[in-house]
Amino acid sequence: MTDSKVDNAKTDSGQPDGSRRKFLKGSLAAAGGVAAAGTTLVGAPYVNAQSPIVLKMQTAWGGGNIWNDFAREYVDRVHSMSGGRIQIDLLPSGAVVKAFQVMDAVSDGVLDIGHDVPVYWYGKNKAASLFGTGPVWGGSANNMMSWWYAGGGRELYRELTQDIMGLNVVGAFGFPMPSQPFGWFKDDDVTSVDDIQGLKYRTVGLAADLLQEMGMSVAQLPGGEIVPAMERGVIDAFEFNNPSSDSDFGAQDVAKNYYLGSYHQASESFEWLFNRDMLESLDDDLQAILLHAVEAASTSNTATALDRYSSDLESLQTESGVTVHRTSDEILAAQLEAWSTLIPTLE
Repeated sequence: MTDSKVDNAKTDSGQPDGSRRKFLKGSLAAAGGVAAAGTTLVGAPYVNAQSPIVLKMQTAWGGGNIWNDFAREYVDRVHSMSGGRIQIDLLPSGAVVKAFQVMDAVSDGVLDIGHDVPVYWYGKNKAASLFGTGPVWGGSANNMMSWWYAGGGRELYRELTQDIMGLNVVGAFGFPMPSQPFGWFKDDDVTSVDDIQGLKYRTVGLAADLLQEMGMSVAQLPGGEIVPAMERGVIDAFEFNNPSSDSDFGAQDVAKNYYLGSYHQASESFEWLFNRDMLESLDDDLQAILLHAVEAASTSNTATALDRYSSDLESLQTESGVTVHRTSDEILAAQLEAWSTLIPTLE
């Protein structure tokens, strides 16, 4: 046969070989197209075509405060756990409302999430201090956290905020804080109860009642107002919370004596506030992520705090000329006695 005869030879089916080649080439091309389309179809369910849910969250802390870093740890975990379905716009105190207004802003829907401490709404109901600056009964913030999650604390909080106060919020607690220092004084010899009589002092919550019982004149101010108040002579001394937060807003610039150890705030934790309507509008898995991320952030916050608080305390001494004192036994004993006097008045 000639080559042309070979090309035109018929198969048993009567179809020329050349046509078979064309058929095979066409079939392969079609199969490739189907395969590509199949890949797209199979992959489609894993692509989240919806826009992320963007939530507005404000803290009660000034822009430079380490506690905004702690709030960021929460935001990052929500983003990761939700696969990007939830994005949180994190804002510092004052971006939308002032520090003491976070609770109301969340309840009213101005904010979706708030990050504060319960004593910041102590003025609305003194029972707020049961969840942060309550009486010292030998427990710690870790004990209080256990009570919140396993001992009925969460249910009492819901009853207080929703049933009694009529607020449209859901709360969650995390990061059990170390017992807080007595604070910052200009005097390097604060050792007796007489030394603090009439002293104008900043604290918050039920601790204000406690220290007034001891003879101090107390002003309740958010952290961002402490240094200006010291500079203007509105207060003579103050406490806030820890070496890192205190140094972040410049405590070392207005006082050089830092007294550690106190019973005025021994069991405080962060409070996460969620607008109830917003939370309940989400799918169940996203609601769970927002709430369980509090527990995840609580662990990371604790690790970060233990590292930073210790190194910043050292820096205050070596770089800022701060003298660290141990609060005297007389003052500590007087605090416990004042608690015993104060508690019956709250019943």
